[in-house]
Amino acid sequence: MTPEGQLAGFIDKYTPEVAAEARAALGHLTARIPGATLLAYDNFNACAIGFSANDRAGGVVISLAIYPRWINLFFLKGIGLPDPDGLLRGAGKQVRHIRLKTAADIASPGIEALITAALAHAAPPIDPAARSGVIIKSVSPSQRPRRP
Repeated sequence: MTPEGQLAGFIDKYTPEVAAEARAALGHLTARIPGATLLAYDNFNACAIGFSANDRAGGVVISLAIYPRWINLFFLKGIGLPDPDGLLRGAGKQVRHIRLKTAADIASPGIEALITAALAHAAPPIDPAARSGVIIKSVSPSQRPRRP
């Protein structure tokens, strides 16, 4: 099976509603961040998909985390992002997130501004001309149920 097929299978584990929102969010971000390598982690708590400049977790700028009832958009260096609308949540040293009500939220002006700022400060930067693809980084042997 291809990595793209495996990722589709990870998403299929969720309810049809959550899976549809996850696919829509993934499609929006894939179009918004050309050249990104998608790093997929089907972990214990969630399925996470990082948008990276390369095949390393350290290159991830933004990621989606799919949970049984919602989807979060994570900014891996969110602590330094300008957030005049107060959208970012989290209290860690680096990472901030936004819980998406729908995938369409990603196109809102506030979230779009955060994505633009995160990409502008990415090190290494994501090259829009690079060849994108999916890499399955890990699959947890035990997982919480993907459906509530």
